[in-house]
Amino acid sequence: MVSLIKDRQPLTTTLAIGDGANDVNMITAAHIGVGILGVEGRQAARASDYAIGQFSYLKRLLFVHGRESYRKNSFVVCYNFYKNVLFVMPQFWFGLVSYYSGQTLYGSWIYQLYNIVFTCLPIIWFGIYDKEVSYDNLMIDTQYYVQGMIGKLFHSIRFWKWVSYGMIQAVCVYLFSFVANSSATNMDGKHQDIFSNGNY
Repeated sequence: MVSLIKDRQPLTTTLAIGDGANDVNMITAAHIGVGILGVEGRQAARASDYAIGQFSYLKRLLFVHGRESYRKNSFVVCYNFYKNVLFVMPQFWFGLVSYYSGQTLYGSWIYQLYNIVFTCLPIIWFGIYDKEVSYDNLMIDTQYYVQGMIGKLFHSIRFWKWVSYGMIQAVCVYLFSFVANSSATNMDGKHQDIFSNGNY
C-alpha cells in the first residue's frame, strides 16, 4: 500500500506505523517509519526511524516532536549556510585587495576551529532550549501545523534571505576590520598586518 501511494503521488511523504515483524516491509518502504515496542517483539522498532514504547506516545511524537523537528531543522539548515557565507565572503572581498594571490585572510587555527568552537554553541543551545510555544498548546491547537503543510518555514525565498544576510554582514565585517585597523599602529609605528585584520 505504501509503495502504491509513493508511485501514484511521488511528492507526498508517507508515514508507516507498526508493532510487529509483519510490519517491517511497510515501515522500511515508507519515508518515515515508526516502530512500537510490542508483545510481538522488537523487529518493527529496529527497522524504524523512530521507536516508541506504546501507542499512546504516538500523538506526542507526531504533533509535538514532529512539528518542532521541522521548525528547528529549517532554522539549522539556513543558519549553517548563513554562518559559512559570513565566514567565506570576507576572504572573497580580501581577494580584491590581494589581487587574488591566494593569500588567506584568516589564520589557520581560525579556519580549523570556526565550525567546531566559534559557531557550534548557539545552534546547540537553540536545539536544546528553544520553544516557540508550550508543548501543551501544540497538542491542542492545530493552527501550528499549517506552517509545515504549506512549507512556510523552509522554502527558497527564506533560504536566499539568509544567504543575502550573510553576504551583507560579510561586507560590513570586512570593511569594519580593515577600516578599524588601517589607522592602528603597533609599538614600532607600523600598521597592523593581515594576520591582525584576519583575527579581528
